[in-house]
Amino acid sequence: MGGVIDFIDMSIHIASLFMPNPTMLASGILGMSAETLRRAADSGAGAVVTKSIGLKPSSGYPNPTVIQVKCGFLNAVGLPNPGIHKFVEEIRMLRDLSVPVIVSVFGFSPEEYAEVAGLAEDAGASAIELNLSCPHVKGTGAEIGQDPRMVKLIVEAVKGSVKKPVFAKLTPNTADIVRLADAAVSAGADAITAINTVKAMAIDVETFRPILSNRFGGLSGPAIKPIAIRCVYEIYEAVGVPIIGCGGIWSWEDAVEFMLAGASAIQVGSAIAVEGLSIFKNICRGLAEYLARKNFKSVREIIGLAHKK
Repeated sequence: MGGVIDFIDMSIHIASLFMPNPTMLASGILGMSAETLRRAADSGAGAVVTKSIGLKPSSGYPNPTVIQVKCGFLNAVGLPNPGIHKFVEEIRMLRDLSVPVIVSVFGFSPEEYAEVAGLAEDAGASAIELNLSCPHVKGTGAEIGQDPRMVKLIVEAVKGSVKKPVFAKLTPNTADIVRLADAAVSAGADAITAINTVKAMAIDVETFRPILSNRFGGLSGPAIKPIAIRCVYEIYEAVGVPIIGCGGIWSWEDAVEFMLAGASAIQVGSAIAVEGLSIFKNICRGLAEYLARKNFKSVREIIGLAHKK
């Protein structure tokens, strides 16, 4: 089987970015320093996405901010970050990285998004991912990302300030994610990332209080995978740009399912906390074996196959 796998083409292009394989480190996981991003790349990730970075430093929410639940993880970290003026130092240290470095940015207005994106590009970002979908930060994220008009304004502003590809990361906390995808693509988004975490909460039965300091947080992990698959499937039928699938990917089977639904690449986040960084190579190995068994020569041949009549 090994000899056959060697001839499987695992490379993928997202907009103008070349990736040696379709796996990405998701934003928010090991993405706060050049050192940890480099570790993810060295462990087999085909691209890495940074923690979401804003214009000004933020300490986020007080603890508790992350808890494990039966079906995954619940977090309300609050977008802690050093601010783009400090973080550009980390981006510059990754200019020699062999895989794309995608900088996740957020803001409280289209102008802020554009300013942060411009500084990230100047520092050496390969692409910009717009965090339009954090479910637990007031004034940004869900409040912006649920409004197609705001999504369009933000994407237009960022596209006007950078030349690198722009990805729009969308929220599942909406009645119609296709409207959000349409708005992003009409404004020039080069790709869609779907999805971010699902708004959720947990309550301590002994103290009668919400466990997270922010009360509400974002649910990630296996529980949200069926939601993410549905979102990718719907978006694929509506837009003509690449889709990056994200949400509950813990195995090569999960990755294949996302690709059959229409994703060109996938992001891995919560699973790293349990499986470690070896998950990237494990997913790629399993995916290559699957392609060989099904007589596909390229990973690109399975993208969107679930839509074929």
